[in-house]
Amino acid sequence: MEVLFISHKYPPTIGGMEKQSFELIKEISKHHTVHKIAYNADAEHKASFILKLKARVRSVLKQNPKIEMIHLNDGAMGFFCFWLQKEVNIPITVTFHGLDIVHPNHYYQKYAIQKLKHYDGFICVSEATASECIKRGFDPNKTYVIPNGVDPSLAKMPFHLNGLATKIESKFNIEQLRDKKILVSLGRMTKRKGFIWFLENVVPELDDDTIFIMVGPQIGKRRAIWKKFFPKTLVNELELSMGAIDESYKLEEIIKNPKINNKVFIAGQLKFPDVMSLLSLAHIFVMPNIKVEGDAEGFGLVALEAAVRGTTVLASGIDGITAAIQDNKNGVLLPSQDKDAWVKAIKYQLGDLKSLEKQSKRFQEFTLENYTWKRMANSYMDVFHEVIDNCKSPSIKAKV
Repeated sequence: MEVLFISHKYPPTIGGMEKQSFELIKEISKHHTVHKIAYNADAEHKASFILKLKARVRSVLKQNPKIEMIHLNDGAMGFFCFWLQKEVNIPITVTFHGLDIVHPNHYYQKYAIQKLKHYDGFICVSEATASECIKRGFDPNKTYVIPNGVDPSLAKMPFHLNGLATKIESKFNIEQLRDKKILVSLGRMTKRKGFIWFLENVVPELDDDTIFIMVGPQIGKRRAIWKKFFPKTLVNELELSMGAIDESYKLEEIIKNPKINNKVFIAGQLKFPDVMSLLSLAHIFVMPNIKVEGDAEGFGLVALEAAVRGTTVLASGIDGITAAIQDNKNGVLLPSQDKDAWVKAIKYQLGDLKSLEKQSKRFQEFTLENYTWKRMANSYMDVFHEVIDNCKSPSIKAKV
């Protein structure tokens, strides 16, 4: 099989979708001939990549007439490649991650979604995303669910506990970090992540020996001035178009609350090895997502990374998170925005650290057995073969 991958989410840019795209291409290239057209943020602007995309695709297809499958990394790439539907007879599949299906823009839902439905196969990262596709009229016989994976080698990445503890104590002026019970989160301050809700409702109720370290958010970020001149609904829609609704500007004021200011520490951006080390140092990784209209967590790769590092994950049981975390198998799912449930669960988990350690080990083993990039890529290859066969024999229906 010879495959062309087209992706605008790719390293050196860092992110879950970029990681998924990279690992998928890497794994499949071990078994098949692979060509890729991928955006490189260090080499050109995103606008330049989009403008030159058609010419590049045509060139690759002309030079490689044996290509029998084209895969687009997300719905946005599907949007920019609509022209392929009329120009080639090669089967085309698209991966959907969540927001690229539920985006609330009227034009996108009424017109773009209708054209996206004409591709030959739809690969969704979660059952939640697949359900949203089918609600919008996508053919269930062409809709597949393939969860993302995680790199199993992360479990063996070394870290030096004493050195890391000393570093954190010095940076945040924390005394005796080893005596603290540590919660960690990872991600941007987008509304759907639920960090503001967690800070306002859960953290004030936690014991004094429990601290919350947030990786990713930047302290002191102000609300963009341009947002003051547009209606709130339009601002939300524009922010969703750019990735999600940003709540960073609320962070500085919230952590001034005397009930939480000695419990919350903003680590900002960290290097990947430091993030992995911090996950291992933590007792619990929290992912307190909330429902946001027109936005959704497509999967939750960071939760898998935490589980692989041997840290118990507590996550909201909504959106695509349930594809990454299976309750009491590789984490604990909690009702979204249920303050009492979250406070009770955290206190219970931290009440017996020896039992927590055994549980974390069990969750780690389940994750390593069931979520790998290799397993994900094998499923993609199965779908590619099936879609190719179906396009040759239209009477054969794909499996849901």
